[in-house]
Amino acid sequence: MSENKNPTESAPLGDYVSPEEQEAAMAANEADALTQALADLASLKAKSADLADQYLRAKADAENARRRAEEEVSKARKFGVENFAESLLPVADSLEAGLAIADASAEQIREGAQATLRQLVAALERNKVIAINPPSGTKFDPHQHQAISVVPAEQEANTVVSVLQKGYSIAERVLRPALVTVTAPK
Repeated sequence: MSENKNPTESAPLGDYVSPEEQEAAMAANEADALTQALADLASLKAKSADLADQYLRAKADAENARRRAEEEVSKARKFGVENFAESLLPVADSLEAGLAIADASAEQIREGAQATLRQLVAALERNKVIAINPPSGTKFDPHQHQAISVVPAEQEANTVVSVLQKGYSIAERVLRPALVTVTAPK
């Protein structure tokens, strides 16, 4: 036997694939790959559309939240003093009632003024406006006090001797510092 064999003779007939069959198999594989690629593309397009929709919804939600916040800030600015003004109305009413009494005695005027002052202080406190009225001997605090004069005293240096005018704070923010006299350094 010769070593040169015809390839068709050496392979069993069941294993032999003709070039036409090879081409057909390759075409079928390419068609399957193309079909799979098209399916993947359709899936990615659907996912992209879904993500774009989610993005647009999130963007619209953020814009709505921003708009609502702006409206609330605008309303707060517009009506922020409404509660404060409502709490001052009884004070105004008391002052008008006191002025309407033509023949009030000095004692009645004084009692009325004290009652009105109590109403005013209560209204201020309800609205978080707190008086700054440091007692004598309190350490001078430049954030809450304004020194008007310095006097020699037996107390420690830089302490409050007297209050000339109360200060006020609202929510721990100083509206007006207390005007005070402080001790001089020794």
